[in-house]
Amino acid sequence: MRTAFRRIGRAFVACTLAAVTTLVGVVATSSAAQADGCYTWGRVLKQGVVGEDVRQLQIRLAGYPGYGGVLSLDGSFGPATRSALIRFQQAYGLSADGVAGTQTFNQLYALQDNDCTPVNFSYAELNRCNSTWSGGAVPASTAKFNALVSMWKLQAMRKALGSVPITVSSGFRSYSCNSAVGGYSNSRHLYGDGVDLVGSPSFCRLAQQARYHGFGNILGPGYPNHNDHTHLGAIGGWSAPTCGI
Repeated sequence: MRTAFRRIGRAFVACTLAAVTTLVGVVATSSAAQADGCYTWGRVLKQGVVGEDVRQLQIRLAGYPGYGGVLSLDGSFGPATRSALIRFQQAYGLSADGVAGTQTFNQLYALQDNDCTPVNFSYAELNRCNSTWSGGAVPASTAKFNALVSMWKLQAMRKALGSVPITVSSGFRSYSCNSAVGGYSNSRHLYGDGVDLVGSPSFCRLAQQARYHGFGNILGPGYPNHNDHTHLGAIGGWSAPTCGI
């Protein structure tokens, strides 16, 4: 009789453990970062690690370097990347610990489309010149990548402005497209990272906010031929005298 009870007891414990194991598995799966159509991170990222997954994170943090800063996309998670990550986490109400884990990745997944562009911007907006991204000052693949980075900067800027729409009137231009609109011979549009903004917020508000989001080139009201738009690019300096820049 005692032997029978022991067998029943062992069977009950085994079933209970199996049920707990299954439940734990379900909980762990539900809290894990989901796979994404663009890019899926597979490990926690923190200061000191290196790799392509860090570079992919940096691309999406390009708009969070702080005033006058530019974040290097070098695949090395250093202090600047940590600071940019903290700003991103703060912007979206996440735990601002400077470590990229499930919570951060899920927020990034929610912000990107399957072609890796941020949800509020598209390649079509950044290239009304041609469909190949060719004919500019850099190879087509470089021009397209530069435009992608600019879009992530704009996404950060849009968030900082209260998630209001930002209208892009011009992006990448080949030499022929640039000449047709009377663009400068050294325009950042030729490199893919130049963007012209119109509409609202005001040109000055756009220029002023852009200083915090990784744009090394800001031209706006008060600069020759820029009273009707705000121009942003990767490098080239700031000048928007009417706006105090």
